Amino acid sequence: MRLSILFLLLFSFTIANAQDEEAVKSNKGKIYAFWGWNRGWYSNSDIHFTGDNYDFKLNDVRAQDRQSTFGLDPYFNPSRVTIPQTNFRIGYFINDHIDISFGVDHMKYIMPNDQVVGISGEINDNSNYDGTYNNDEIKLEKNFLFFEHSDGLNYLNVEITRNDDLLKLSKINMNPNKVQINTLIGFGLGPLMPKSNVTLWNNERNDEFHFAGYGFAAKIGLNVTFFKFLFFRGELKEGFIDMSDIRTSPDPSDTAKQHFFFTQANFVFGIAINPFN
Repeated sequence: MRLSILFLLLFSFTIANAQDEEAVKSNKGKIYAFWGWNRGWYSNSDIHFTGDNYDFKLNDVRAQDRQSTFGLDPYFNPSRVTIPQTNFRIGYFINDHIDISFGVDHMKYIMPNDQVVGISGEINDNSNYDGTYNNDEIKLEKNFLFFEHSDGLNYLNVEITRNDDLLKLSKINMNPNKVQINTLIGFGLGPLMPKSNVTLWNNERNDEFHFAGYGFAAKIGLNVTFFKFLFFRGELKEGFIDMSDIRTSPDPSDTAKQHFFFTQANFVFGIAINPFN
């Protein structure tokens, strides 16, 4: 439902901007880069765990993000800037309206412990949780499961974005050489490379980077550029993530899979240059 609403918004923005003949000027050949931060929200998901001695599914598991408290450290500490939830992107304008970019959305996915969920399947791993389950309830204590993509839920993606003037600045006595305001409409996709921190009962903890699946997302946003090169941007993304190969221990046979929808709100700042203009 949230994706449908976003795509309707994207379509509306496209129609509205197509009616404005005042195009963004002199963007072709422009290169940009930005850095910033995000907040994330996730739909509940089923998580299916498999191994040599177990095969079970947890139903409707709740998760949340974990943004660091804002401050000079770690947000602007060069040795700790990747601790918060961050966004990095570089892009190139192929014409005055369209840019193609590559970026990393460094989100964090945290499963709160002590929530009660449904469980179905079997566990026969010489643990305190051995047994056969048929949609029974279980409390997700740390002794049973610790599960998070905390360093993080890394979405590596390529995006294509349309940029259109929002205002005709000359009509409101603003110099377009000093301030430029434009809308953003985009779509992206790419692989997920989480650093999953997982412990299942008495199994060995896993905490390694691993390509686990893929994601895609649509976005809308607003970009404000000052003096043609410094910009600030706000974005709202709605997307879907499918991870079918999450490592849950150093043993490759221990895996999990899940899929869920996500919402991401970004605030970033960056620079743009046009070496050919």
